[in-house]
Amino acid sequence: MPAITLYHNPNCSKSRQALALLKEKDVNLRLVEYLQEPPNAAELRQILNALNLRARQLMRTNESIYLKLNLDDTDLTEAALINAMADHPILIERPIALTEHGAVIGRPPENVLTLL
Repeated sequence: MPAITLYHNPNCSKSRQALALLKEKDVNLRLVEYLQEPPNAAELRQILNALNLRARQLMRTNESIYLKLNLDDTDLTEAALINAMADHPILIERPIALTEHGAVIGRPPENVLTLL
């Protein structure tokens, strides 16, 4: 069974549900509470590549900081959006589960089971 890294927010119900599902399966789990240990821009690029997503697709657009920073501006570069998530990790969608073979966003939480 592959080792899974879970970018987790314990205050998020979907994140807690994804974590519980993985614990039930007794996987080799590396838990990253990303609000306490935020990924840097390079790590975010790796996550985006693994998910096959653009930066805006990984952003939580309903967070107040999203509008405060004018991140809805379509002229912003991919690098600017990645840097905003690195500086304000609350903007990162959660949970994210990664293995060496793939990655998923745990919405719905059962998505994480596709990595097993």
